[in-house]
Amino acid sequence: MARMVKLEPLTRAAFADFGDVIDCDGVTPKLINQGFAKRYNNLSPTTDLGGLPADGLNVNISIFVAQPRPMPIEIKLMERHPLATQAFYPTQNQEWLVVVAGDPQREESYRGFRATGRQGVTYGKNIWHHPLLVLQPDSYFVIVDRRGPEANLEEVELKESLFVGLGLF
Repeated sequence: MARMVKLEPLTRAAFADFGDVIDCDGVTPKLINQGFAKRYNNLSPTTDLGGLPADGLNVNISIFVAQPRPMPIEIKLMERHPLATQAFYPTQNQEWLVVVAGDPQREESYRGFRATGRQGVTYGKNIWHHPLLVLQPDSYFVIVDRRGPEANLEEVELKESLFVGLGLF
């Protein structure tokens, strides 16, 4: 029998123990560019750059183009970033998935979230999470994380795989 991770809606409250949800819900925008644009500030205020001094601040902003995995999605590896947070924000309005764990070897510590295409996340420092999980081909994401000479990635392979399917909440 396949072991499954149950998916739930991504909300600020449900995700609070793992980091921040990045979305515009409940945020009052500032009108800019002669009224032709809205700016939503401080959507992920708990950014932790791993103790880098202000004069040596190295923030890496990148774009990921991700592909979907076969369904049900097999979870056999988790990762975390010990030195700083890492933020993901989709550039297309397409649902995507977030899987996190308190302890990657304890099935009961897993949480799965179904995010809208208008929501991103900032994983807290040292939070175990699965690499990017998308549902549509060529899914683009803006990533903000730490850049520096020290390794900021730890990976662990699971003793037994878990699986994620859709429609489980």
